[in-house]
Amino acid sequence: MCDIRINSDFWRRYLDIVRDRLIPYQWGVLTDQIVCSAPSHAVRNFKIAAGVMEGEFSGFVFQDSDLYKWLEAVGNALKLQKNPDLEDKADEIIGYIAGAQESDGYLNTYFQLKEPDKKWSNLLECHELYCAGHLLEAAVAYARGTGKDRLLGAACRLADCIDRVFGWEDGKLHGCPGHQEIELGLIKLYDWTGESRYLKLALYFLEVRGSNRFFEEEFERRGRISHWTKGPVEEPNRYYNQYPYTYYNQFHAPVRSQTKAVGHGVRAVYMYTAMAQAALRCGDEGLLSACRQLWENMVHKQMYLTGSIGATPSGEAFTRDYDLPNDTNYSETCASVGLIRFSMEMLRGEPDSRYGDVIEKALYNTILAGMAVDGNHFFYVNPMEAVPEICDANPERSHIKTVRQEWYSCACCPPNIARTITDIESLIYTVSGSRIFVHQYIGSRLETEQEEGTVRLSLEADFPWSGKTKLRVNGPDTFCGEIALRIPEWCTRYTLAVNGENKRLEDLDTERGYLIVKNIWKKGDCLEWNMEMEPRFVQADRRVFYNAGKAALIRGPLVYCIEEIDNGPYLYECRVDGACVPLEAWEEELGGYCSLSMPGVRYRGRTQEKLYDRVKIHKEKIRLKAVPYFLWNNRGRGEMATWMPLM
Repeated sequence: MCDIRINSDFWRRYLDIVRDRLIPYQWGVLTDQIVCSAPSHAVRNFKIAAGVMEGEFSGFVFQDSDLYKWLEAVGNALKLQKNPDLEDKADEIIGYIAGAQESDGYLNTYFQLKEPDKKWSNLLECHELYCAGHLLEAAVAYARGTGKDRLLGAACRLADCIDRVFGWEDGKLHGCPGHQEIELGLIKLYDWTGESRYLKLALYFLEVRGSNRFFEEEFERRGRISHWTKGPVEEPNRYYNQYPYTYYNQFHAPVRSQTKAVGHGVRAVYMYTAMAQAALRCGDEGLLSACRQLWENMVHKQMYLTGSIGATPSGEAFTRDYDLPNDTNYSETCASVGLIRFSMEMLRGEPDSRYGDVIEKALYNTILAGMAVDGNHFFYVNPMEAVPEICDANPERSHIKTVRQEWYSCACCPPNIARTITDIESLIYTVSGSRIFVHQYIGSRLETEQEEGTVRLSLEADFPWSGKTKLRVNGPDTFCGEIALRIPEWCTRYTLAVNGENKRLEDLDTERGYLIVKNIWKKGDCLEWNMEMEPRFVQADRRVFYNAGKAALIRGPLVYCIEEIDNGPYLYECRVDGACVPLEAWEEELGGYCSLSMPGVRYRGRTQEKLYDRVKIHKEKIRLKAVPYFLWNNRGRGEMATWMPLM
């Protein structure tokens, strides 16, 4: 086990935003004390189910999950820093949850209040197991953060209830969730409690998927009635997905036979994460091999430069390899949360810098872009380019918002951001024997047990603005071990010094993208690891035809974009010189960031009487300014583009 504490200025700021603004704001929304355009009613539903107030259920069938994810973020935050007021608020809500739970352990406010006779009758659409999984994850986080077990007790009773209902045995339902998540919750509960039944049940839900016709039989039993239309439909899921319905929920084949990422992006990566977790806990190389193939397909053929996934709003889904449109993509924030979790599980199982690269890419670009710097406004969808008036008017782009929203009727993303940022320390290090891996360059302190005693390391870094890092050994007096440093994909030149002495890199071993530094470390030793972070332009594979003749700008882990506020309207008229070296400048606004500027040419069009007229090109030399993608739209509404035509 490792104890990790964050001291990064960059991430401390975001942790403060989440703790001081985001979590209290979400509490206000979830309790309906802050009224947004889309009321939550999440806590109200539990109060009604617990019998402390009267009323009817309100919200989506998965409304409970918003509250559970908030509680998980609270548990994570309380582990980092005690907050009696926040803990009291959470304990009050946990009281309503415990009060709402039925004697057999069942807990779901929608079915308890609205359709009590239809429990477990529509697993494909109705999210009972999805909500349960989020409760299990929240319960473990809250127990870890506070030492309290009331929510954990409710989670175990619910897991036991589910275990009595589902399984391979005769007399049980042989189904699985439409929206995967219960698998993640069960494995986390197993890790915390050591109860093997929970791992066995998670394995069941994975193995049964795609192995029978349960969803079709369930569909016939309910008279082909869709939860969403309240009327008969031709086939399951057809209402909100143009692709074959079996692909939408990833039950088109047994999980071990799946090789390509398909269907709803969030559901997919939640399932892949659980597959990786199960494979590692059971030593199942066959399952891990399937995970590798799925990860490879997704990352190398279906992922955006920003670490986002999901090319279409139709089913919030993957489409086909290399289909990555910039102005209609979905790229849900939650999907990148799942991609980070999947990649981290793969990294734990087989350290490889590629997994760390993807975590870094999704974290610093899509996840941070999903929340405004005020902590109170959010993106659900993360486009690669946007023109506000077109997004407002064109129904094919109506899912693209060019102003972050205060809340959503389907509010999965805001609490997902909160629980991810408050758990940021889990992404930085792993330890394997006497080897300590540094996966992310986030200023932090690590304590881990070795034969020589408690090893204490501190990582100093001004990341993501600078690639200069220092790793100091703060104890014990000596220990013999290895420090493995991830060589980021974006870094082509780096230097290493130990106690001021430069090391010949060719004398050091590298393994799967990690530089291995072996030493008998002494208290006070200092390792200086400097990664050059020069800006550079990148191009896409030619099969991504949307980006033909275009380039994107990156610096270190950050993708950059151009915005109307800096460069004027009609950004699509602007072209850049891909061979130039952009100039860096430090900006104090928005908490401080590094901007980039570069020469360009504007192929200025004209407003004309005829819609189409003869060509008359006017070229104008300009200087373009680019800002980190994650900060776009924080200075006002306007056009944005990441991929720019080349001169």
